[in-house]
Amino acid sequence: MTTRQTCLDQDVADPLGEVRDRFSLPEEVIYLDGNSLGALTHAAAARVREATEQQWGRDLISSWNRHGWIALPQQTGRKIARLIGAGADEVTAADSVSVNLFKLAAAAVRARGSERRAVIIERGDFPTDLYILQGLAEAMPEIDLRVVEPGGVEAALDNRAAVVLLSHVHYRSGAVRDMAALSAAVQAAGAFSLWDLSHSAGVLDVDLNRDGADLAAGCGYKYLNGGPGAPAYLFVAKRHQAALRNPLSGWMGHARPFDFIDDYEPAAGIGRWLCGTPPILSLTALDAALDAFDGVDMAQTRIKAGALGDLFIERVEARCAAQGLTLVGPRAAAMRGGQVSFAHPDGWAIMQNLIARGVIGDFRRPDVIRFGFAPLYVRHVDVWDAVEVLGDILDSESWRDERFQAVSAVT
Repeated sequence: MTTRQTCLDQDVADPLGEVRDRFSLPEEVIYLDGNSLGALTHAAAARVREATEQQWGRDLISSWNRHGWIALPQQTGRKIARLIGAGADEVTAADSVSVNLFKLAAAAVRARGSERRAVIIERGDFPTDLYILQGLAEAMPEIDLRVVEPGGVEAALDNRAAVVLLSHVHYRSGAVRDMAALSAAVQAAGAFSLWDLSHSAGVLDVDLNRDGADLAAGCGYKYLNGGPGAPAYLFVAKRHQAALRNPLSGWMGHARPFDFIDDYEPAAGIGRWLCGTPPILSLTALDAALDAFDGVDMAQTRIKAGALGDLFIERVEARCAAQGLTLVGPRAAAMRGGQVSFAHPDGWAIMQNLIARGVIGDFRRPDVIRFGFAPLYVRHVDVWDAVEVLGDILDSESWRDERFQAVSAVT
């Protein structure tokens, strides 16, 4: 039988245990929301201070050369590439997930020619992904936007399909899609596979090249710990780089941006996917935060995330039985990302009560409370203690207090 001491013993034996020391975590908090915003690393805090006070403050504009600011998108991209099974020349840090998905989807549609204009996404996937495709369809009226029911992608593939956009890990349920099988099916139909990695990179052993992905994008602020609003990144498989063109032809994607000529000429390779001037301070934070993955085996992160999720489910169903919680998403760790979700009719108030007690997760409408298990800093004993707090809240019904009912702007 699992006990709190069992959890403490597991933490002592944890091969990732010492990585937690790379993070700045408040002692009074159990942080289970790294799937929304990763924790601050000591390295990121130090590097941002240096970039602000020394580089910007002392060396001013010379820092573009002296401190390598101009190469920071590619430098950061190389660090991310290792975490997602990509080549160092297949990833760059740039813009936001939304902008990157627009760029990649538009490029894929244009590359497939006038006979292929169908863009496919599943209903209920992350909202911004669908919003972006809706906006793309408004900008390119010839696009046939197909919003299919979950599991309906393969049935929607035909000789009109140009690109399929899917999240690797579903934001609400935590379910992992079979990237290899779906990419193969999409490509067999003559379309591009485009993956949103926001809820999988940094927690799962993603391998884009092994699984045959064509295109991908993801955020830098969840499991990659780059800070609120951190720059995103995008992946273009080497085999497609020469044929695809960035529709947002900003000057940083030019072959020679400092020639200042009138005509646009895209840079070779992944560099053409840059657009505007990179945000150096936030990019510095992301670049430094990625050093937390130094020496980390991504297979170990997946194993630990799965084990933490398993422990959470086991403890919730034992400690909080008959309290109205329903597991949302897969029970098996192999089918789950780094989060576990439970539904409860009063989920919002319960989560607010948890946060007030120092256990931080989040809520997704209409009734889902989510708990993220970032394996670099979440411990087994954190899971045990979090469930004890949850059980006490449900037993006492303290969540009914009026102060937990008011809905905030950010949920």
